[in-house]
Amino acid sequence: MKQLTVLTAAAVVALGAAGAGSSPADAQEQFVVIGTGGVTGVYYPTGGAIQRLVNAGRADHGVRVSVESTGGSVFNVNAIRNGELDMGVVQSDVQFNALNGLVQFDGQGAFDDLRAVFSVHGEPFTVIARADAGVASFEDLVGKRVNVGNPGSGQRATMEVLMEAYGWTFDDFAQVSELASNEQSQALCDNNFDVMVFTVGHPNGSIQEATTSCETVIVPVEGDIVSELIDANPFYAYSTIPGGMYAGNPDDVTTFGPKATFVTSTALSEEAVYTIVSSVFENFDDFKRLHPAYSTLTPEAMANDALSAPLHDGASRYFEESGLLAQ
Repeated sequence: MKQLTVLTAAAVVALGAAGAGSSPADAQEQFVVIGTGGVTGVYYPTGGAIQRLVNAGRADHGVRVSVESTGGSVFNVNAIRNGELDMGVVQSDVQFNALNGLVQFDGQGAFDDLRAVFSVHGEPFTVIARADAGVASFEDLVGKRVNVGNPGSGQRATMEVLMEAYGWTFDDFAQVSELASNEQSQALCDNNFDVMVFTVGHPNGSIQEATTSCETVIVPVEGDIVSELIDANPFYAYSTIPGGMYAGNPDDVTTFGPKATFVTSTALSEEAVYTIVSSVFENFDDFKRLHPAYSTLTPEAMANDALSAPLHDGASRYFEESGLLAQ
């Protein structure tokens, strides 16, 4: 089993401001690294919210969390598998694919040691087009300049699933860009492409940037092909982006998407995971206040929904003690 890093007192101090208020016991802290996503998405503040709640009690329980901005879901899974990260925020569809060795993970095979911890917010697949691009539906992307997202990101993963369902390849687009989420909004308004996609919780700063910096439309993603995709994959569901949330988009927009989930592997100890889960769920109201995307969360849904991998023993222990697991 992978051992968590044991920090010396000097190493704790060297890690900076997060070490403020340390006690002598900190010399034997368990150090857990969480992979998130781009700083403009919801994954990064999700990791930060977990970090804040866990580290607030580290003098008592000895677990300390650090958060890294990463390339997103696929990157996080691979880094956990390789031992470079301990935990990560991952789309529910990517979790399913990793566990079963499908799609992006076909070459690596099933990640049998992947473990679910809990689910978080919904992540509607969001398509934003320049208002002058003539895009009113997802089908209108054919022949357009499209930013499909950086390899390893959740938005790229969902886009590729949709493209396969529609029978499209990159050749169906006039131009393909692969910018990361923190770069795409400015590039859209600079007219470097017509459309960008983002699988993300709302409200989102990157989408706010795009909709306020230039004239854009949020494009619905619905119809028979999408319905068939949802029916075949229980980790997807229809969702709505509320009208008025973003400038220039007064009407509700129907789309679909996965959920964000928090995952780890069997390499992380039961006690560390139990401590992290209890730190979040025992301070649930504080957690919900840390981002608007969490406003509809419930403990029951987080313990049960959109979790394709088996629960980690530490998470299962906490949820059983708390009566949160569905019967």
